[in-house]
Formats: sequence, C-alpha cells, structure tokens
Amino acid sequence: MAVILAAGIGSRLSPLTDKSAKCLLSVGGSVILERMIRNCLSCGMSQFVLVLGHRADEIKQFVDKTFRGIRVTYVINDRYRDTNTGYSLMLASSVVGTAEFIKFDADVVFDTKILRALVDSDLPNVLCIDRNIALADEEVKVIADDQMRVSEIGKSVDPDTALGESIGIEKISPVTGPLLFAELKGMMESSIHAQDYYESAYARLVDKGVPFHALDITGMKWTEIDTVEDFAAANAMFGSPIMTVSRGQQRALDEASANPRR
Repeated sequence: MAVILAAGIGSRLSPLTDKSAKCLLSVGGSVILERMIRNCLSCGMSQFVLVLGHRADEIKQFVDKTFRGIRVTYVINDRYRDTNTGYSLMLASSVVGTAEFIKFDADVVFDTKILRALVDSDLPNVLCIDRNIALADEEVKVIADDQMRVSEIGKSVDPDTALGESIGIEKISPVTGPLLFAELKGMMESSIHAQDYYESAYARLVDKGVPFHALDITGMKWTEIDTVEDFAAANAMFGSPIMTVSRGQQRALDEASANPRR
C-alpha cells in the first residue's frame, strides 16, 4: 500500500503553483504524481491512499482520469492551511489500519530503483537515506550506527554527526503502523504540535526502542521540489517522461488488484 501526502500549498514554488497543485507540475515531461504512481505500479503496488487538501478536486480528477484499475482512497485534510505532514499522515490511519505501507511525500521525484530497493528490504521500518547531501537546517537528518539502525532523526539533528538526509520515502511495518498512528494522534491532541512533521513521531518511536533502519540510496536519482530552483534541477535530472505501463505491468497490476499483498 502506498500513502502519498499531497495536502500542502507549495507556496515556495510560486508562481508555478499559483494555478496548479505542486504534485501536478510536470518534470521531464511527466506529471510528478503520475511518475510516482507509475513507479509504484512498476514495483507491484496497486493500493493507494492520497491525503489531499489544497486543490484536492484537481488532484482527484487527474488521478481518476489518468489511472484506471487501481484502488485509490482519498483522505481530505480540511486543516491543511494550519497543519503539517504529521497531521496529514495521522488522517490516513483508518484507511491503512494494520497494513504495511510505504509513505511518500508527493513532491519527491525519484528513480524506480530506489523504490525497488525499499520494497525488497527485509527490514520492517526503513528510511531511504542519501549520504551525498550538503546538510543544513532544512534537511531531515539521520544518525545511524554501523548496522544502519537509526538513533536520531529530525531537522534539529547535528549535521556533523548525521549519516545523511531522509528523502521522504519510508516503509512502515504492520506492527509499527498502529504505534505510529497512536503517536501522531497523541501529538495532535495538543495544538502546539499541529505544525509538526511526521518525522517527529518517528523520532519518538525510535526513543521508545522501535527499530528503524536506514537504506543507503546514495547515487540513485531523486530530488525534492520545494523551490523554483529545485524544480529546474529536477527537470535537468529527469530529462524524459516515464514510460506508460506496459502490458506486462498491466497484467501484474490486475493480478495485484485481485490478490493484494502490499
């Protein structure tokens, strides 16, 4: 199951987002969200939860028109203007239940190889980490030991001791999912946490001994799009549109829909 957080306004991408949702912008000839969903389909994923807020109707119309045969549940964050990713992820709780899921930030453009490596990992809770990033205050930084077990995660982590940046794609196990949603719910009961990122809940679970591991994806292509400069860099990195789903992939999609495993 894929959980895609796409509720934000994307104000730092203005004027590109003045008349479009951020995830509906095109990078390398493909809409960001379309590329993400097709990458998921290529890795055998056919169930999707989209948490929407800003321009929700436009995103729903795009997905419903572009993709047929996938199961999509839309969850609406009516408070998208005064909340953040932690609140949005919490809202997916009732749909996800106890299923394993992979969580995506909808503004990340990535090569399918990253998702394949994450899906193939035998570890229960996994964060994709890039070591080759100049770390500053903005990046979500991760500290991990020699076994890649995470000991700290967050924007406040000291860049000098961090392994790298968490790119916004994580796998959460069926056991950890309910713990994560409970943590988020507890946090959101206080208004001071309304603007917290979901990584704050990850950090709380790590502190409680829940195992999270880092998956090193250094050298694989990905980028997060927050600014106009990021958008230009993404188009330079991903120069061609993603291929449409082949007949073989469509058969796999049909089989996955009939016999869902993830």
